[in-house]
Amino acid sequence: MKEEQDRFSRQRLFAPIGEVGQQRLEAGSVLIVGMGALGTALANHIVRAGVGQVRIVDRDFVEWSNLQRQMLYDEEDARQSLPKAVAAQAKLERIYSACRIEAFVSDVTPANIASFMEGVDLVLDGTDNFQTRYLLNDACFEAGIPFIYGGAVSSRGMSAAFVPGETCCLRCLLPESTGGDGQTCDMIGVISPIVDVVASFQAVEALKLLVGDRQRVRRSLLSWEMWSYHTYEMKLPAARPDCPTCGRLEFPALQADSTGIALMCGRDTVQIDGGRPLDLALWRMKLQEAGEVSANPYLLRVQLVEGERLVLFPDGRVLVQGTEDPVRAKSLYARYIGM
Repeated sequence: MKEEQDRFSRQRLFAPIGEVGQQRLEAGSVLIVGMGALGTALANHIVRAGVGQVRIVDRDFVEWSNLQRQMLYDEEDARQSLPKAVAAQAKLERIYSACRIEAFVSDVTPANIASFMEGVDLVLDGTDNFQTRYLLNDACFEAGIPFIYGGAVSSRGMSAAFVPGETCCLRCLLPESTGGDGQTCDMIGVISPIVDVVASFQAVEALKLLVGDRQRVRRSLLSWEMWSYHTYEMKLPAARPDCPTCGRLEFPALQADSTGIALMCGRDTVQIDGGRPLDLALWRMKLQEAGEVSANPYLLRVQLVEGERLVLFPDGRVLVQGTEDPVRAKSLYARYIGM
């Protein structure tokens, strides 16, 4: 069809991509971890560029507070509390039906990261916490796959591309003891334009790698402050010989023991993974007396009489919303779900 032939005509006219580059994009495969603000903007750029296979992973569901900046979601997604991966997949398939989009409603852990990365050409960071970023960094450098980092909070953002064998890794630039300053979007807010800026720079580096223009990949960390406007660029340092990831090849995030309990980045939420599947229909009946129950095909929510809320997923994860105290969360989980 002429419409399909015209879809990428302007991109083909861009000399660094051209016809050959477009064919490489169509043969390319990427993993985007996190489908919040950065992830949705990234996915929008990558799918519209014509990348052939896009794998998206997210553990959360759409809420009203997401709509201000998470561009693939709308009010109906929030009304239905759809998992972000499911809602994003539906939108992306309407944008470019020929793209093979795989969506997973899941947490990314040392136990499953290798399966999510299987067969992809690069990994894009759409996450909101450094624990997961270090995991992606270590997994990518072990597998020899480029990792494109991005972060945004308030009106500030940062981005860098880390290429195994060619650049240092994230740990060299931001050692684990210094990664992040404790400020999150849920604590100090975020404006949508900085998200778009960071995601756009990440997407540009992804396109360079996918079309094979590796010599043009930026070898620096870029940061922006958009409200008062200033920018800063720092050349990536040499890989540190004592770096546990790209120096000593120990990949500590892949060796980390998982307790199944994770605090969700300023969300007043604790995630507990019980390690066993949950039959939502069965649990809907079991929890009728615990509080007000609502459900969709992907999750079950219970507003507890104590004030907190439980959100159950079929893969065994339970979000305890309304507390940041792991002890309190474990107590509620044990009371209603069982340890």
